[in-house]
Amino acid sequence: MTFSILASAAQGAAATPAWAMLAYLVSGVFFILALRGLSSPATSRAGNRYGMIGMVIAVATTLVTHWPMRLGDAANSYVGPDLETIGLIAAAIAIGAVIGLTIARKIAMTAMPELVAGFHSLVGLAAVVVGLAAWLDPASFGITDAAGQILTVSRVELGLGIAIGAITFSGSVIAFLKLSGRMSGNPILLPMRHVVNLGTLVAILGLIAAYAVSGAGGAGEGQMIIWITVLAFVIGFLLIIPIGGADMPVVVSMLNSYSGWAAAAMGFTLSNTAMIITGALVGSSGAILSYIMCRAMNRSFISVIAGGFGADEAAGSGEAREARPYKQGSAADAAFMLEQAEKVIIIPGYGMAVAQAQHALREMCDMLEEKGVEVKFAIHPVAGRMPGHMNVLLAEASVDYDKVFELEDINSEFAQADVAFIIGANDVVNPAAKTDKSSPIYGMPVFDVDKAKQVFFIKRSMGGVGYAGVDNDVFYMDQTMMLLSDAKKMVEEIVKGLD
Repeated sequence: MTFSILASAAQGAAATPAWAMLAYLVSGVFFILALRGLSSPATSRAGNRYGMIGMVIAVATTLVTHWPMRLGDAANSYVGPDLETIGLIAAAIAIGAVIGLTIARKIAMTAMPELVAGFHSLVGLAAVVVGLAAWLDPASFGITDAAGQILTVSRVELGLGIAIGAITFSGSVIAFLKLSGRMSGNPILLPMRHVVNLGTLVAILGLIAAYAVSGAGGAGEGQMIIWITVLAFVIGFLLIIPIGGADMPVVVSMLNSYSGWAAAAMGFTLSNTAMIITGALVGSSGAILSYIMCRAMNRSFISVIAGGFGADEAAGSGEAREARPYKQGSAADAAFMLEQAEKVIIIPGYGMAVAQAQHALREMCDMLEEKGVEVKFAIHPVAGRMPGHMNVLLAEASVDYDKVFELEDINSEFAQADVAFIIGANDVVNPAAKTDKSSPIYGMPVFDVDKAKQVFFIKRSMGGVGYAGVDNDVFYMDQTMMLLSDAKKMVEEIVKGLD
C-alpha cells in the first residue's frame, strides 16, 4: 500500500489534461520568481511567498489530476475513489505539516545549517524510494512497453534518480553530523580515497548502463538495482567526510544541487512537469551558487565536489598552537575607543549566531551612528555554516541592507578603518589563509583586519579555535584587544558604556 501512494501520482500520467500542464507551468513561473526574490535580502520575503504559492499549485494539481481510484473488474474501469489510499495520502500530508510547523517554530538560527542538510537528506531518500517503487511496480507508473518491460529511457531515469538520491541522502547525513557537532569538522582523509571514489563512481555508471540495456528482467536486474543503491549510499559518505569545516557552506549548497537533480530525474519517471521544472531550477541554481562560493574562497569547484581532492594530509589537525601573550580588554575599554572612532567595520560570524547577539549588535550600531561614527558590516561568503547565514541574522535584526558589504567590496577599506570589530568570526579573518600552506584554509580569501588601526575580537575564551580547527594570529597582534565573553553579553555591556 505504501507503494500505491507513490504510484498514484503516476496514474494517468500520459493523459495529463491541458489545464494541468498550464498549472504546472504557472507553478514553474512562481518558482523562478522565488529564486529571483531569494537572490537579495530586500526581496527574500517575497521570494519565499512566491515559492509557497508555486508549491501549493503544483501539489494541488497533482492531487486533482491523479486522484486515486479503485479499479473495477473490467479493464480500465473505475468504481469510485480509493478511500484507503486517499486516507493514507491525507495522513502523510498532515504528519508532514505538523512536523514542518513544529520545526519552523522551534528551530534556532544556529541550527539552520544542519536543518537544511537534514532536509536535503529527505529529498534524496524520497527519490530513492520513488525509484524503487517504480522498479517494483512499473505498470502503475506508465513506464512499460507492450510486453510489460520497463522502457530503456525509463531505466536510465530510474538508475540516475536512485543513484543521485542515494548520494544526496548519505552525503547530507554526514554534512548534518558535521554541522551539528556530532562528528568532527576536520577532514577525514582515507587512504587511496580518490582511487576508491573514482572506482565506485565508474561502477555505479557501469551498472546503470548495464541495467538500461538489460533484457527481460529477473533476479539479475534486481541485483543491479540493489548494487546501484548500495554503492551510491557509500559514495555519498566517501565524498563528504574528506571535506573540512571551512568548505561546509559549499557542501550545503552542493547537496542542494544534488537534491534538485534527483527530483528532476524522478520527475521524468513520474511524467510530472512540475517536478522536472523544480528539480532543474534547484539543481542548476545550487550548482551555480556552489561555483560562485568556490571562486570566492579560491577553491577548485571540481576539487570540492570530488571529495576534498588535493587536501593536504597534514592539514586540519585541529590542534591549537602554544600559548602566546595577548591583550585582554573590557567592555568599557571597547566603548570608549568605539566612541572615538570615525569608521568601524563589523565582521560577524557563527559565534554571533550562537549567542543570538545580532539584535544587541544592531543597537550598538545605531548608538555609534548617533555619535557620528560610520558603521559598516563585512560578510564573508562562508561566514556561518551555510550560504547567507549572516545576512539572514542581520536582516532579522533589521540592519539596513545598504550597510552590509561582501568581502570583495569592503576588504580594501580596512586600511582606513579605525576599528575592526570581530564578533564570533575566526576562520574568515585568519591570516594563515594567506601565509600557511599547511593550513586547511590556505588560499581562502580573508578579511584584512590586520590593516585596521584597532581590532576588537569577541570570543568566549582563548581555548577555542575556528571551525577549521586552526589558531589565529590576529589574537596576538599588537593592535588587537581580546574581549573574552559571551558575544551577546559583551555587546550589551558595550551598549551600556555608550550611554
